[in-house]
Amino acid sequence: MATLEDKLKNPVWYSLQETHNKFLIEYNGVKFYNPEINNFGSFFEVDKTLKAADNYTKITDKFFFVSENDVPVINTDKIKLEKKINGCQMVLDQLTEVALIDEITPLTKKHIDEVYQLIWLVMPGFYQKKGFNMGKFFGIFKENKLVAITGQRMQTNDFIEISSVVTHPDFTRRGLAKQLIYHTTKDILNDKKLPILHTNKGNAAIPLYEKLGFKYTRDMNWWLYKKL
Repeated sequence: MATLEDKLKNPVWYSLQETHNKFLIEYNGVKFYNPEINNFGSFFEVDKTLKAADNYTKITDKFFFVSENDVPVINTDKIKLEKKINGCQMVLDQLTEVALIDEITPLTKKHIDEVYQLIWLVMPGFYQKKGFNMGKFFGIFKENKLVAITGQRMQTNDFIEISSVVTHPDFTRRGLAKQLIYHTTKDILNDKKLPILHTNKGNAAIPLYEKLGFKYTRDMNWWLYKKL
């Protein structure tokens, strides 16, 4: 049986094996999300990624392999590496208390379009609209406009990943993200799971995550591929 540490080392794999199994597409022993939900893939055996990637690109033009250390093998006649994101994983150690000043609203399916538009405004290119189905989303509204959100992404029986931490450019530096991350972290703890997150190395938000009680655990690399 896989331990929590095993699952943290390969979060995409175990999310698809457990909580997100309903989103699983599998080729040649390599696990992928249904690309309508998310375009992440994961593996244990590098030599299986070539055939699996060829199959996955029949249903999507771009996808990520997520890996702590291993480098995927790809058919370069059909697929090219668009970029490698040097990321890291952070896990909650001890949550720092935060005063909630703004009203935080649980988001529902009626907010899907607003969530999608805000994420694509700030971080265009990766989020699928049906990614809303991966977990809970929370938001802050100003003047009846959604201006900041946090969401949940990868999940297993043991952890839930905080993701989609986005604030509209006109509303930054007001502590909205801090409140939302705190609220989402508390919600995950109430579900008796471990809050984790992934981010780019050098991200300006890392000091905020550290102040809230998250600690670096390991590298987590994101290999973005594009079908030729």
